[in-house]
Amino acid sequence: MQKYRRLALVLGSTLVLSACANLSAGNLFSHYSAQNSELHRSLQRGDYPSAEQALPDSVAGEILDNFEKGRVYLLNQDYPASQQAFELSDQALREQQDLATISVSQSAQSLSALAVNDNLSSYQPADYELGFLHLYLGLNYVKQNDLEGALVEMRRANQVQEQARKAREKELLSAQSQMQQQGLTPNLGSVLSRYPDAGTTLQAVQNGYLLYLSALLYEAEGDLNSAYVDYRRALAVMPQNDQVIDGTKRVAKRLTMNEDLSKLEQRYGQANYLDRQRSRIIVIDERGVVEALQGWKQALPLYDSRGNGAWYSVALPYYPDQQADHYLPLELNGQALSASQLTDINLMAQHDLSERMPSLVIRQALRVWAKDQLRRQAAQDDDVGNLLFNVWNTLTEQPDTRSWLSLPANVYSASLETEPGEQSLMVNGQPYTFNVEPGQTALVWLSRQSNNSIIWHKQLGNIR
Repeated sequence: MQKYRRLALVLGSTLVLSACANLSAGNLFSHYSAQNSELHRSLQRGDYPSAEQALPDSVAGEILDNFEKGRVYLLNQDYPASQQAFELSDQALREQQDLATISVSQSAQSLSALAVNDNLSSYQPADYELGFLHLYLGLNYVKQNDLEGALVEMRRANQVQEQARKAREKELLSAQSQMQQQGLTPNLGSVLSRYPDAGTTLQAVQNGYLLYLSALLYEAEGDLNSAYVDYRRALAVMPQNDQVIDGTKRVAKRLTMNEDLSKLEQRYGQANYLDRQRSRIIVIDERGVVEALQGWKQALPLYDSRGNGAWYSVALPYYPDQQADHYLPLELNGQALSASQLTDINLMAQHDLSERMPSLVIRQALRVWAKDQLRRQAAQDDDVGNLLFNVWNTLTEQPDTRSWLSLPANVYSASLETEPGEQSLMVNGQPYTFNVEPGQTALVWLSRQSNNSIIWHKQLGNIR
């Protein structure tokens, strides 16, 4: 009986350490993607009300839970609730980042996570997720016709992007060197923006969607210098995107950046102004839902020098093979729109996991060691105690599958110059109508999941 009391005390102490963290039965015996599988499936079906009903409640903490809420409320067109949720995430992030030293509670979380599983530790968002937080805060401001508020978020998002690029500078430069060794020359956007040309590596680190939207909003405000900086950066990331190319040439011409403009026109063709009697429609088209992390588990035996041992579960996250979603082309006034990819969020998520995997494997190895030490202390070669500890290890070893799983899978852009007046955009067989004045540009934003979508538009004004 004394041995079992000792065993209960050791196991219970790991939970006491977790009292201020993400302690729940779900996080002890399951993982994030499994707990939110219905949310993910509802979004894949385009069933936004069901997705809202399936939103997590105190599963991953203030940051990630409110990421999901903000995104789902946005898709469900509850814009005030979306803004509030994103602001709560932002506030929680500020509090997390303001901690100058590791607190006692953080140390306890780390110890309990090491002894149980990493789902009990505080969530540290990936850089690309931080970028999307500010992007969606900015879009909510655009929806409210608050261009100034939107640009504040674009500036904050750009700071995140620059920090991410600098943190990975060696990796990007190495990828650029490999491309040059293969006889490939840097793309023009990389030359103009002084970005390393690292192909898909750069696209996995920098968000072309964010850079393009930022540039477009700066241009709408009339801040052409800031717009040109972001257009060049977007061109470095997505050098074949037609809307990024058009915007870069357009602003270079307005700024009389003659040397840059000459290079751009040699590469992409002549820059043109919008005729005063015509109108321009720019469409941002989000598609699908990002892949959810899945868990891989393997049972391994661990023995000491006397042949005594136990079975331990090793659990790591992974991304399954992608299943490409197919979406019908958009039609504007009966004319099919040619779409260009802005961002592959699946690529960004997979790159982030690849970066984290070495530390995940190290923590997994440390956890196996820590659990074995706890087993020896608690069970002391008692067969029943060993059995109980084996059951505990198997049940509580869960992969850390936390990620922002309500994000889109891909983002595309399209544009068309057209006659002013009423416009009709056909989305999934349904028309969306709006008006544009002569010489003006309108932005249409939509997000499509399966056969459902949300859509709205805003006038950007005289972007020539």
